[in-house]
Amino acid sequence: MSDIRAVIVDDDFAVAHVNRAFVDAQPGFTVVAEAHTGADALAAIELHRPQLVLLDVYLPDLGGLDVLRRVRAAGDDVEVIAVTAARDLDTVRRARLLGVRHYLVKPFSGASLGERLEEVRRGFAADRAAPGTTLDQRAVDQFLGAASVRRATLPKGLSAVSLARVASRLGECRTDASAAEIAESLGMSRVSARRYLEHLVATGAAEVAPRYGSAGRPEHRYRPPAR
Repeated sequence: MSDIRAVIVDDDFAVAHVNRAFVDAQPGFTVVAEAHTGADALAAIELHRPQLVLLDVYLPDLGGLDVLRRVRAAGDDVEVIAVTAARDLDTVRRARLLGVRHYLVKPFSGASLGERLEEVRRGFAADRAAPGTTLDQRAVDQFLGAASVRRATLPKGLSAVSLARVASRLGECRTDASAAEIAESLGMSRVSARRYLEHLVATGAAEVAPRYGSAGRPEHRYRPPAR
């Protein structure tokens, strides 16, 4: 899968540069432009046709939601992560009606932005499924960003981004999987993978059952919950 092309829109040059560097550093993403006004944002989106826009609401000439309204009127369904200090209900509601599924209130952590980017990445991967594919509830939740996983309170030492990666990988398994298998596929330690899997079990997002071999201790096998 080719990288997701992103445009960064923020009136604060320093914030825009930080966000650009962060997005560029994430596997699967490439920033193709940076804009600091609404007019520049419209021009950049028209020129580069990005798949993702990190959009500030407060811009000096044309508000971010006005930018998005014009983009939608032109028939562009680009994915948007709102990154803004605007937290009033009316703004959040209008953003949602314009198709914004990810809304980060400033100041936010790199982990929070990384989590939203991972959700966007998974969404684009799901979009590439064969036309006519039928989804069960678990697949629908995964496509919409695994909201139930995101909202869970994480124990100390666990990362929301890594949790989402483990949950996504487990959901892709045709059968069950061990912590060692999940760890190898994601490039993390077996101990870390087991901690995330056990957390998914504790929150009802996964099930575990022992598999008994010919000798030795049983191996724990994990799978998505039955629907």
